[in-house]
Amino acid sequence: MHSLKVNVKQCRYQAMIGVGGIGSGMFFRLDGDHTLGREESRSGYFLDRKDYCKLHIISHYVQTLLGKDFKVFPVGRVGGDDVGQRLVEEMRETGFEMNYVERSAGDQTLFSFCFIYPDGSGGNMTTSDSACSRVDPLFVMKVEPEFTRFSGKGIALAAPEVPLEARARLLELGTKYKFFRVASFTSGEISIAVQSGLLQQTDLLGINLDEAAAAAGLSIMDHTPKSIVEAAIKTFVKLNPKILLSVTKGKDGSWIWDGTKLTHMPVFQVQVQNTAGAGDAHLAGLMAGLTAGLSLPEAQQLAALISGSSVESPHTINKETDRKSLQIIADRSKSIITKNVYKLLED
Repeated sequence: MHSLKVNVKQCRYQAMIGVGGIGSGMFFRLDGDHTLGREESRSGYFLDRKDYCKLHIISHYVQTLLGKDFKVFPVGRVGGDDVGQRLVEEMRETGFEMNYVERSAGDQTLFSFCFIYPDGSGGNMTTSDSACSRVDPLFVMKVEPEFTRFSGKGIALAAPEVPLEARARLLELGTKYKFFRVASFTSGEISIAVQSGLLQQTDLLGINLDEAAAAAGLSIMDHTPKSIVEAAIKTFVKLNPKILLSVTKGKDGSWIWDGTKLTHMPVFQVQVQNTAGAGDAHLAGLMAGLTAGLSLPEAQQLAALISGSSVESPHTINKETDRKSLQIIADRSKSIITKNVYKLLED
């Protein structure tokens, strides 16, 4: 596995501490492209694909792209079942620091049921009573020694699929120890995040267009993607004038707000196998790019490459993604890749 060409000891960040979902799931391919109705019965079939949850996906790309010298501390719980054991072993093999992932006897590991339309789009449903629901603020406090160790030199990641209270505590620790604070929220959570003050403790917010629309109180059907992003920026900046924003929308690309300018990045032309997990891969790419010293718009280019590589795999983690695979995608579109980004991919 070829990581990016970076010397972690000279990077602005040297560790990531993250809380979020750790789990597995299944994919179901629906027959018919029309949106599933509320009371509709639809046929389909299961796909042979491996599914992972948000913290695992994001952490994987950060760890493998920045290399073993960059420390990744996932904070979470898995169940006492065979799935939980397999995930712990897999995460350990990836190189994560696993002192803060615990097995919760008597609980089931987080499970996600993903449905996919023939065009590759889709969504998922996730259990709310898994071991991840047992991650509370007191549990998160166990990782405080690592915040002390990397004070001023780390990234704090608060990802979905664990209670908001636990994510709030992680962001509080990130604030206390001067970490770069990254957060993501689902469409159902974003209004709570806006009202609760969580965004005041967030440096970079990574969401998709549906979540941006929910924050701005707009309908995706009635507004253009750019107008939704612009409305969301106004909402977030009122709460936190220094907030940075990333918004993804599948094949329509992504938008970055760096505090002064809105930048759109198209997707790269790749062979799409599965779009699930691409948004998480994009967020990981932003963090990897910022760690390597890129500006936010340049990190957006790297993130687009990583999400492009992500969708080439049938699984929600593409374990073939590395510097070499990203270089192949970048070589097809050199005109939109800056020199600083390309240096990270060179031999």
